[in-house]
Amino acid sequence: MLPRKESFSQFSLFLQREVVFDVYSPANTKDNPHLLLMNDGQDLDQLGFPEMLAHLQDTSHPSLWVVAVHAGPQRMQEYGTAKHIGYQGRGCKAGLYTRFIMRELLSFLESRYHRHFPDKTFAGFSMGGLSALDIVWNNPGSFHKAGVFSGSLWWHSADGDPAQRIMHRQVREGRFQPDLRFFFEAGTQDEEADRNVNGVIDAVDDTEDLVHLLEEKGYEKGKHIRYELVQGGKHDMATWAGVMPGFLEWVVNS
Repeated sequence: MLPRKESFSQFSLFLQREVVFDVYSPANTKDNPHLLLMNDGQDLDQLGFPEMLAHLQDTSHPSLWVVAVHAGPQRMQEYGTAKHIGYQGRGCKAGLYTRFIMRELLSFLESRYHRHFPDKTFAGFSMGGLSALDIVWNNPGSFHKAGVFSGSLWWHSADGDPAQRIMHRQVREGRFQPDLRFFFEAGTQDEEADRNVNGVIDAVDDTEDLVHLLEEKGYEKGKHIRYELVQGGKHDMATWAGVMPGFLEWVVNS
């Protein structure tokens, strides 16, 4: 059975704009359901997302609610890293977007549905994946898992210097949080750029470098980290749709 879908448009005091989001709730809701927030929620129908959720529930997995947050007209400014503005001032509203998520959206969901969501995941594609990871990493008391599909992990504060990749620096300087879990996807054809001329595209290098940093911090593959390298995978919905069912199962079972 397809999940119930409700669409909302709420004015955010932090972003000073209307934020549109869709809530997918399972037909048979169990106690203490999982909650998954998705950036770029306007694109989920292209993935066949409702059908994926229906299959998940039909196979007796734990209950999963999904909130698909539509990107706004200033996506390049609202998606980024909250504590560090990116090169050329990009992501200057990422801190405000984080506040919208933490103080407005989560509060709305709990008051609207009178539910407590003890296990929360945030995920996204490309820059939306960077945004989701940044919010999870910096709010481990609220979120437990991050899903990053073809994440913009190149995000840097100085032009062309890999040492200035902001998310990598945050992980390097951060603390080990044992309850956090991470799902990464990258495709071997995500892009063509290869800045260090090592025969590996930057999207894969950036993802695998971050996975290695997490391992150095104490996170383990299989336990804390799942990494899917898609051979021939591109920076597109078709590639992400192929990985999404496994990701959803990971969300409710890890």
